[in-house]
Amino acid sequence: MAVAESIILAVGRRKAAVARVRMRRGTGRITVNRQDVTEYFPSETVRRYLTQPLMITGSTDAYDVSATLRGGGPMGQAGALRHGIARALEKANGELRAVLKESGMLTRDARVKERKKPGQPGARKRFQFSKR
Repeated sequence: MAVAESIILAVGRRKAAVARVRMRRGTGRITVNRQDVTEYFPSETVRRYLTQPLMITGSTDAYDVSATLRGGGPMGQAGALRHGIARALEKANGELRAVLKESGMLTRDARVKERKKPGQPGARKRFQFSKR
């Protein structure tokens, strides 16, 4: 019977996006929704942003990351994936927590679109006031 490979599971969130991250020892491959990260995120800037936790901790080629992304837009999904990778790295090695926390990668960006209020045209906007 084969010994099960240790897989680290983590969830990352930003805005309306949720990333379910599975990380294991490997060569540094990142797949998102069963696609290579270069196909899913064509922008080099976005890819550099989401791999920041791996770069800061010096484990770019140490882990293979597989993620499922849902909801939100491209930047929200990239932020959620970055948060998920950072949380998975913390689970894998507790000593990395200080570095990740100091750089703000373990903090969930909770800014979400505010709901529209009844009797108003938007969340904050009011109809023009008329005295008479």
